[in-house]
Amino acid sequence: MSRATQLKVRVAARALARAGLVHAYGHCSTRLDAGHFLVCAAKPMALIMPDDEGVIVPVHGELPDGVLGEVRIHQHIYREQPDAAAVVRSMPPTVMSLSAARRTPRRLHGMGAYFTDPVPLWDDPQLIRTEAQAAAVARTMDGGNAVVMRGNGLVIAAPSLEQAVVLTWYMEDAARTDWQLRAAGLEAQAAVLSAQEARARAVGTGRIYERMWDYLTDGDPELSQITKQDAQ
Repeated sequence: MSRATQLKVRVAARALARAGLVHAYGHCSTRLDAGHFLVCAAKPMALIMPDDEGVIVPVHGELPDGVLGEVRIHQHIYREQPDAAAVVRSMPPTVMSLSAARRTPRRLHGMGAYFTDPVPLWDDPQLIRTEAQAAAVARTMDGGNAVVMRGNGLVIAAPSLEQAVVLTWYMEDAARTDWQLRAAGLEAQAAVLSAQEARARAVGTGRIYERMWDYLTDGDPELSQITKQDAQ
């Protein structure tokens, strides 16, 4: 595992915290190989320091000492989705509010185009503490990139850690748009994107993910070191 991988996990964790997508709770990981992934340090993500190294976790097997119990979700997603290279477990505030009413963000604007409609809902507010719970959350994703947990946040899976962070921000923006339309009494008039419209809009060209990653990570104390490591 390269030093750049540890750096990127820390930068991603702090970016999620600065954007208000996590608080005391939340974690992110990136796959290392078919059998292992690196999860961020088990502490509030805003408080992860440059010397706080993540922990290598097996995709199959027991969690190492000190790793948070809900990291089992990451294990099961990596098992279910061989193409998933990163997982983010977050607590976006508007996603949380909608989920308490058993609602997930509708596909109403460009950021929402990157998700299925409806976004799957794990209809259980309990913390994930068992293998059975974690496996069920992963199955609820049904091979997709997102699952909302009722009153308990969001899980995103993506082909890269950068995309997982960006998609977490996109989901919260989709929730914000949905919430505002509902609050304005315009729920019935909302134009949900069709599957065709969503496919046409959910592009990755033009540095779509890269620009949002740059925006979310701007000012991070270790960002320049990632650039240097990637250049070597």
